[in-house]
Amino acid sequence: MSDSYITLRREAHDEIVIQKSRFIGYATPCASNDDAQRFIQSLKENYRDARHHCYAYIIGQNSGIMRYSDDGEPSGTAGLPMMDVIRSTGAVNCCVVVIRYFGGILLGTGGLVRAYTEASKLALKASEIVRMEMTSVFQCEVPYSVWDSLNYSIQSLPARMDSVQYGQSISFHLYVRMEDVQSVLESLQNRTGRRLSCTLLKEDYADWTI
Repeated sequence: MSDSYITLRREAHDEIVIQKSRFIGYATPCASNDDAQRFIQSLKENYRDARHHCYAYIIGQNSGIMRYSDDGEPSGTAGLPMMDVIRSTGAVNCCVVVIRYFGGILLGTGGLVRAYTEASKLALKASEIVRMEMTSVFQCEVPYSVWDSLNYSIQSLPARMDSVQYGQSISFHLYVRMEDVQSVLESLQNRTGRRLSCTLLKEDYADWTI
């Protein structure tokens, strides 16, 4: 298993209108072929009245599964250009679906390629491309007296936090790439006068902005 891979942060969508045809691009992370097929089917059901539901998806960190469909558009004008957009980002474990409502004006082969390409790019941008990296997650606790200093320090380090809770002290989850754990924790201990308490919760893939 590789140390990192590129995928999408969330399901999202965007759309574009070209020559009265409406192109709605959806993108989502997915872990398996079945996940991708369920996503495609759900959109077909939600947009039953659309003319086309074209898609492309890549599954596996080694891109072991790659599927696409023109769904009735002229061969090579939809699914393959969508696949090319995904591949250009390096993203895997993701699916893009572009739904078309025909506006009555023929776009031609080149126009279709450009439309499906642009709709795919918009969908991927909305979903946000991220890098999944092996990450250590810590349960941390600090006294209020050093919170401001710690919070300021984290903003300048390759780390992030969430699940902040305010009680007798301040507790939170700290996310650090495994390769950065030693340097990040040492820096935070120095900034807090060694008053930071951390317990490792897990080590797993987590998303990081590219």
